[in-house]
Amino acid sequence: MRSDIVKKGVSRAPHRSLFKAIGLTDDEINKPLIGVVTSQNDIIPGHINLDKIVEAVKKGILLSGGTPLVFPTIGVCDGIAMGHEGMKYSLATRELIADSIECMVKAHGFDALVFIPNCDKIVPGMIMASLRLNIPSVIVSGGPMLAGKFNGDDVSLSTVFEAVGAVESGLMLEADLAELEEKACPTCGSCSGMFTANSMNCLAEVLGLALPGNGTIPAVYSERIRLAKQAGMAVMKLLERDIKPRDIVTEDAIKNALTVDMALGCSTNSVLHLTAIANEAKLPINLDIINEMSAKIPNLCKLAPASDTHIENLYAAGGIRAVMSELNKKHLINLNCITATGKCVGENIKNAKVLDYSVIKHIEEPYSETGGIAILKGNLAVDGAVVKRSAVLKEMLKHEGPAKVFNSEEEAIEAILGKKIVKGDVVVIRYEGPKGGPGMREMLSPTSAICGMGLDTSVALITDGRFSGATKGAAIGHVSPEAAEGGTIALVEDGDLISIDILNGKLDLLVSNEELNKRREKLRPIEPKVKEGYLARYAKLVSSASTGAVYK
Repeated sequence: MRSDIVKKGVSRAPHRSLFKAIGLTDDEINKPLIGVVTSQNDIIPGHINLDKIVEAVKKGILLSGGTPLVFPTIGVCDGIAMGHEGMKYSLATRELIADSIECMVKAHGFDALVFIPNCDKIVPGMIMASLRLNIPSVIVSGGPMLAGKFNGDDVSLSTVFEAVGAVESGLMLEADLAELEEKACPTCGSCSGMFTANSMNCLAEVLGLALPGNGTIPAVYSERIRLAKQAGMAVMKLLERDIKPRDIVTEDAIKNALTVDMALGCSTNSVLHLTAIANEAKLPINLDIINEMSAKIPNLCKLAPASDTHIENLYAAGGIRAVMSELNKKHLINLNCITATGKCVGENIKNAKVLDYSVIKHIEEPYSETGGIAILKGNLAVDGAVVKRSAVLKEMLKHEGPAKVFNSEEEAIEAILGKKIVKGDVVVIRYEGPKGGPGMREMLSPTSAICGMGLDTSVALITDGRFSGATKGAAIGHVSPEAAEGGTIALVEDGDLISIDILNGKLDLLVSNEELNKRREKLRPIEPKVKEGYLARYAKLVSSASTGAVYK
């Protein structure tokens, strides 16, 4: 056992005495030591219930002959961090989470791991750690929140963000916003739409690191507790067979994840995280593969924010296994990939079927013949930009308009709420990338304001930052190279025409090369927004969004 390094032999008597100081018996010490990594805390709605998941996982490990030992890692709530300096820290914590887990596991000699995340950067951070450490591992999340009810409609967190713009533009009363605020997030769990947290929890299941059901079983269902117990038992079987994360996350598994990503219309952040996950699996991927796959993968689901359908509806329709089963009707899923069940994908989805074709479309009648995510390239994004095509209105799939340029999210929000953005404009928010932000903030506040004010049919937004999975509309993020690295986005001036062609994957600044070269000669680096602390160090180490914003 790997844990022998901390417990076997005469020389490890001091180590065993420390294990006994935490109350372990000789029998417990002699069993496999299973690390249970939890991001439970009292501030994130998706994490307040993780203590129950931890207890269930521990029972599963104990039932199967292991000794569970719990240790924590951090987590940031993207919703609470949104729209202020706190959002600079969200993506940056992904690397901290992976690094801190690596430190704990290497220092203490665990035999296997169960990871218990739930939200945004915590899920990919834990997946990255599992691949880096490469010892038997299972992911089990805390599950999605149920949708709220307001005026007879299903609502979620994104509804509240959009309502702020509606109030500012006089389309909604403040009293109605106050009522919506009370009802939009009715339970614990990751926010109820196909936002980043649920995107990554679903894709963890597709990758094979999580058990079937991980992505969609609601947080408040007892089935989630049973799943956690099964995860504890499953990791012991993986340990027995020495099946490790890099055995599971292969090139074919990454392609399966991208396939389901396209079918679901996941958050654009999934591109950022899958790229980083592939990097840890020693399987670097080129963004060009995303458009190649998108061209042949149908979009089968439109979940909030693209519709009023939520994760609980996907669960009731058969969940991720049903989506994969439907895709397999056209042989779009690799069935031979091994998973955390110890079985291959084909065995896992053998009896799965779609229970509600209004939620998961038939493969012959998809929302679109092409996938939900698109990569755009052009002189404005030489290394690529990302858009959630499935959440863009048809009239905005192709757009040309004058730029309104802002060097921070705050400046853009002020202009949008101040009604300085008019129909036809292309809002450009720059110096918000991994280096320039630093931390690559999500831009849910400006995009929600645009939608709430009824401008999503005529206004586009592009940024070297990124968007929440709750964003909808012609919101194009991850523009690379970013402004802080001298990308073309740094050269855009007010009034410049920008051409967006999402159907053909194009994003261009309609300014001559001669003029751009003149502007580049005059371009001077802007003062770093953060000069000390963790973010200052992060800015020096982080790579481009096109390579997953990983440390160099």
